[in-house]
Amino acid sequence: MYLRRLKPHEVNLHRELRLRALQEAPDSFGERFADVAARPSSYWEDLTRSVTESGRQVMVLAYEGNDVLGSAYGLRGRARSEMGRVGGMWVEPAWRRPGVGRALLEEVFRWAREHGLSRLGLWAPSHSLAALALYRHAGFRETGKHRPLPTNPAFQILEMEAPV
Repeated sequence: MYLRRLKPHEVNLHRELRLRALQEAPDSFGERFADVAARPSSYWEDLTRSVTESGRQVMVLAYEGNDVLGSAYGLRGRARSEMGRVGGMWVEPAWRRPGVGRALLEEVFRWAREHGLSRLGLWAPSHSLAALALYRHAGFRETGKHRPLPTNPAFQILEMEAPV
């Protein structure tokens, strides 16, 4: 397995991966597959630019050969300049135990250190015990905040933070 960052020209790959994640794990994200699939190409071009321009944000990809095993975003915090966020974390189901998620998180932590961030936050689905275990193992702790999952209010998401 190897990791790399999304490149500016990989707009179609970005769209394909995001849609794969939303379709495979609909109760893990705050967006619906149908809504995201309907977005115009300009949306994907802008989003890809935002996660590939130096100094802004990042999308990390995990590969085995030519196959993408998973992805995660490293995002700048909106409210606090020293804070970043992990977003869109997704690993292909067959690869969820061999360390792909851990490797993606480690790369997002590396990106956060490169940009002087002191903390990373995320929202985790409370019904995904494996995801919670992964995040806890990476140093994330629950903040006590929770809210309904926007796409399915029957589920809760938990806020977690970790020092970088």
